[in-house]
Amino acid sequence: MSIQKIYQYPETVLRKETQKIDTFDSSLAALVEDMAETMYDAPGIGLAAPQIGRSLKLIVVDMSEDKQGEKKYIPMINPEIIAHEGTQIDEEGCLSVPELTANVKRHLTITVAYQDLQGQAHEISTQDRFAVVLQHEIDHLNGILFIDHLSPLKRGLYKKKVKKWLEK
Repeated sequence: MSIQKIYQYPETVLRKETQKIDTFDSSLAALVEDMAETMYDAPGIGLAAPQIGRSLKLIVVDMSEDKQGEKKYIPMINPEIIAHEGTQIDEEGCLSVPELTANVKRHLTITVAYQDLQGQAHEISTQDRFAVVLQHEIDHLNGILFIDHLSPLKRGLYKKKVKKWLEK
């Protein structure tokens, strides 16, 4: 396992179309382990493959009950939101969008279809905070960053801030 570089806005890989995964082998399992190690090192609660420069439909999300105890995560391959209802507003941040948190409107309840490391199909229905995390990570697979959900004013201010960082 190894910790990977996390790409940050405005890196183009974050906006690329991702490819469906159809090979479930040891290299996929190794990639998932690298992603989980990278996520926990950051530290984060979710990570999508584009964030480490891989244009694949793959996310890992933290499922740990106790943040001090054993780390438990779930890989979701080819995840897709197949049902949703309600709305909620929750504060979000992103490992690829440093130094910014903001309230984002998301679905309250979602159902996600995905495959596990063996290629077996699963569905999970969830709500509240975990639903936000899944929507955030699945957005990455579609080239969408959480700043895309912000008002044009807030998004513009952040873009100016990043431009100044890049000029240094």
